[in-house]
Amino acid sequence: MKRAAAPAKINLALVVGPARADGRHELVTVYQRVALTDRIAVNRSSELRVRGFAEDALVRRALGFVADGNGATFAARIDKRIPVAAGLGGGSTDAATALRLANELRDEPLPDDRLRALAGELGADVPYFLVDGPQLGTGDGTDLAPLDLPQDYWVLLVLPAAEEKASTHQVYASFDDRGGEHGYEDRRAELLRALARVRRPRDLAALPPNDLACSPLADELRELGAFRADVTGAGPAVYGLFLHGAQARAARKRISRRGRTWLTAPAWYR
Repeated sequence: MKRAAAPAKINLALVVGPARADGRHELVTVYQRVALTDRIAVNRSSELRVRGFAEDALVRRALGFVADGNGATFAARIDKRIPVAAGLGGGSTDAATALRLANELRDEPLPDDRLRALAGELGADVPYFLVDGPQLGTGDGTDLAPLDLPQDYWVLLVLPAAEEKASTHQVYASFDDRGGEHGYEDRRAELLRALARVRRPRDLAALPPNDLACSPLADELRELGAFRADVTGAGPAVYGLFLHGAQARAARKRISRRGRTWLTAPAWYR
């Protein structure tokens, strides 16, 4: 049996362009892991099954992708801690972790490039969880390049209470309906210029806001001392970045009435 943590992610920036022929969108995003994790266990099995999280679909698909040709497959257990459908990549990180662990259990493990190609078939965020450190995602988000970004700050996550989560498909459809792709190249260039100037945590404040979603909670977090705050992914979770733990803890206490909160920090692959 293989076990591993499956960390969540935040999008420190997300600039979105036009829809592609494959139905995904052109985008440029900054992926950053955080130390809020699910736990995944995988073992060889004569029957493909997933326990612990009834809503799973991606882990089951991932295990099917790496089943041995001789009929042997895998079973997984998910210990779920990352909130579902929040923009934190919970399903993607579970799938990537299960894919990697199952591949390690194969008699003949697949090479890294093949594994990443399979991850891309599972979803645009999934390949990110197979590589180290912060990454710049381009194309549909699966083209990755490592970034040297500061990691010495606190992350306060807030999942708004009583807010109905629109599906990712609905969020992108709304983006298309309002013509959100207009000006994409200019926003993309702005993001890349801001990234090139990042030296200290506070420099992350210059990154452009999320193209897909916004939230008044981001304004509240900035008022409480966050040097950057925004929606992550398609939302609805919001993050605030703080230089000092005491300040982040005080902000968490003040904003906890608005929804579920987690105080965490940047994290790495393994």
